Amino acid sequence: MLATVGIVAGVVLIVASLNDLFQSVIVPRAVGRRYRVSFLVWRALWKAWPQLAWLLYRNDSDRREDFLAIFAPFALVALLATWTLCLLSGYALIFWTWRAHFAPQLHSFGEALYYSGTSLATLGYGDVVARSGAARFFSILEALTGLAMLSITTAFFFALFGSFQSRESFVVIVGGRAGSPPSGVNLVAIAGYTKTSGHGDQLWIDAQRWAATLMESHLAYPHLAFFRSSHDNESWIGTLGCLLDAAVLVMTTLDGPPSGEARLFFNIGRHATGDLARYFSLAPRETRVERAEFERACDRLERAGYALQPREEAWERFSNLRSSYAGELNALAHFFSIPPLQWIGDRSTIHHHSH
Repeated sequence: MLATVGIVAGVVLIVASLNDLFQSVIVPRAVGRRYRVSFLVWRALWKAWPQLAWLLYRNDSDRREDFLAIFAPFALVALLATWTLCLLSGYALIFWTWRAHFAPQLHSFGEALYYSGTSLATLGYGDVVARSGAARFFSILEALTGLAMLSITTAFFFALFGSFQSRESFVVIVGGRAGSPPSGVNLVAIAGYTKTSGHGDQLWIDAQRWAATLMESHLAYPHLAFFRSSHDNESWIGTLGCLLDAAVLVMTTLDGPPSGEARLFFNIGRHATGDLARYFSLAPRETRVERAEFERACDRLERAGYALQPREEAWERFSNLRSSYAGELNALAHFFSIPPLQWIGDRSTIHHHSH
């Protein structure tokens, strides 16, 4: 009976780890995650990490951001260690159950764990040898598991960092056009001041590609979402929100030729925001842009050289369109603890400076 329990427990640990590894690294879409090891590890770590950051560096935003930036690499290492430990323990349970099938016989679970480690790492010292067919089969299977895990996770890390660099390149481009921290008002106003508003369609086309890639990569590899920008006051959530706010201003407030490309980006960006918020099980966090804030934005756009729609009509259209994504966007901003931005996330600091 105990032998059966040990084998079943070992097989469950092995299957759970390999299933999680397969779904996390190979399956190119978001899949069920509630009972997966990786989801439980990331969720548990992230639940405590921002609170610890605020506890340690409440009055030092730079060091707090540095501490938050450590999370994603640390969690990746923790996840790899968790997968390895589960596989080692699973095979060790099987070997310990069949301890009499080894020469010399395994006298403790620690010796079974040692043999499991040498098999997973394909070291094969030869001081412990499997004697039965079943023990040899599982020893070979564990060695193949170790080789497969090494190759798959190496490819996974390269794909992850490649996607991160691609994402951040566009974040930097938008930051150059929209200031730091970026905002939709800045993006549109700076284009007016620099007389580059006529080239806006190309920006919106690039933004469409970026948002589509962001949605696909961050749903396929949710670990990417936790990697923070290497530049101060910038984030992928802030860039997405900046572009959405700018698109809504172009669509509802500017009086000029309609920008079809901005509307197409709005559709893709809103889709990405909603899908990502749903994947992380985030309830919308409503936050309103006040009428006075909208009026100040309109004044700035006029100074930048734009002709505007009648403000009452523009305000109504702006409010309605922005409400279709603002709740999910702010939920993402709060969950990932991004730096505060105009109209996005915790805006108390920005309100304080503006007053």
